[in-house]
Amino acid sequence: ACWKTYLGRSAADWFRLVGLGILGGAMRESRPEEALPALEASLALMRRYFSHKDERIMAVQGNIAGCLHGLKRHDEVLVLTREMYASRAATLGVSHERTILSGCNLVNSMNQLDLHAESIALLRDQLLPAARRSLGADHGHTLTLAQLLGVALILDPEHTRADMLEAETTHQDVVQRRRRVFGPAHPDTLSSEHTLSGVRRKIARA
Repeated sequence: ACWKTYLGRSAADWFRLVGLGILGGAMRESRPEEALPALEASLALMRRYFSHKDERIMAVQGNIAGCLHGLKRHDEVLVLTREMYASRAATLGVSHERTILSGCNLVNSMNQLDLHAESIALLRDQLLPAARRSLGADHGHTLTLAQLLGVALILDPEHTRADMLEAETTHQDVVQRRRRVFGPAHPDTLSSEHTLSGVRRKIARA
């Protein structure tokens, strides 16, 4: 209904453009193959007529990444998440919360494509130091990044025993912090405990 309301307006009309984005976003989960053309059209028009609205552009890109993920087009997701992280780092700085969240999405994309060595380097050199500095060691985003580091260390086919022990220490720290901050029954705490148990089983078998 939102899209039909503004369909007859100019392509440069802001409300028409927002309506097109809402249409694509609403279909992203259930019909990604139909949502993708609407979102791509919305992004192209946004860049043409409203290039100054950086966060709106990022929101559309995020929806496009979600569609591509649903369609298992992971190489394209990686290209898009790289672009989004680089853009936010340039405009907001590496320590801004939105930049850190974009970095988290980028690491997930890297791990999806088994680019574990690259994700480990990004986490160690940029994301975790920035998150700890600006958000604090107990912040949810910081703990998510730490857990991603632990996962990447284990999944990297070139990992050493030292890497496995670092992964165990990292996951143990995440579990302890989540227990204290979120409580022992929180889903994130339970997920971290499950991951830590899996890491310990791998170490025992190594």
